[in-house]
Amino acid sequence: MSRPIAFCLADLADAAASILSQEVWDYVAGGAGDESTVELNTRALRDMRVLPRVLNNVSERSTRTSVLGDVCALPLAIAPMAYQRLLHPDGEDATARAAERIGIPFVLPMLSSVAMEEIAALGGTMWLQLYWLRDRGQTADLIRRAEDAGVRTLVLTVDMPVMGRRLRDLRSGFSLPPYLHAANFDADQNAAARERRDGTSAIAGHAALAFDPSLNWADLEWLRDQTRISLALKGVLHPEDAARAAAIGVDAVIVSNHGGRQLDRTVAGATVLPLVRHAVGDRCAVLYDGGIRSGSDILCALALGADAILLGRPVLWALAVGAEEGVAEALELLRVELDTAMAVTGCSDLADVRALTVLR
Repeated sequence: MSRPIAFCLADLADAAASILSQEVWDYVAGGAGDESTVELNTRALRDMRVLPRVLNNVSERSTRTSVLGDVCALPLAIAPMAYQRLLHPDGEDATARAAERIGIPFVLPMLSSVAMEEIAALGGTMWLQLYWLRDRGQTADLIRRAEDAGVRTLVLTVDMPVMGRRLRDLRSGFSLPPYLHAANFDADQNAAARERRDGTSAIAGHAALAFDPSLNWADLEWLRDQTRISLALKGVLHPEDAARAAAIGVDAVIVSNHGGRQLDRTVAGATVLPLVRHAVGDRCAVLYDGGIRSGSDILCALALGADAILLGRPVLWALAVGAEEGVAEALELLRVELDTAMAVTGCSDLADVRALTVLR
């Protein structure tokens, strides 16, 4: 029996919610505290209003761009999201294949359920997320492996010194099933993520053991000196932090509040995106992550100052529903929506999009 056609990403969300266990759905959908920031991310973009231009020849349009040196069919990369085999047995393999098929980068999560070497063998454009580990030698080893695997960009997540209080996970006592593990780490390091106890999140417990909350600017300078791979910082909201990162030599900052999963009173990234763009100028790229649910959202993010966006939860919905085909379908939906939005706002390419005026 074929599944219903998805006409927008919300259709994929509904389909995923109907087939996933409540515990896994809550892990994907949930955020920190009262989850007000999760809601804010989508609402902030929906509150944006574009001033269209008219009488431009839009008979030919292109969504192609270059992001951190990688030619992309869309101004989009797939955000790093851990343990994708929770959603479908094909997990990160399926997501990476869909990204390669569409022609965009796939950011492999550090807590991937498939090893980076296996993803690299698929041949697409791979970036690698890093959390700051307590064992710096292990971080250095991951960087060497990334270089050997042909990783194009390292994405250091800087907004999780500790994991936010995600109440859905605490209430369910969320832990990884026995068949699942972080494939880039050994068995001993995976054990904590499977220790199920009522009222606790095993994922949060594992993060507390593995991730180092002492991460600071000196560590960033050390990391910048370790490799020639492009370096992006994910989780930047304050313009002064963005400017300091650019001065150190990062290649991109990613404006993000971790999808509302870290703090229930964080500002929406879309609100500060123009301020970050102004702060860094052309010293580094600016990417945006958070609440993207349509091609119109992408259009607004670009007009607010982003060079490209990262797509998060909708990829997981699509993965759960249809594996590689589902993710490819979601990406194609966004391409069609973005192309339509460009046409009706008088834009033939992404340079025209970035020149649009956006009002709140």
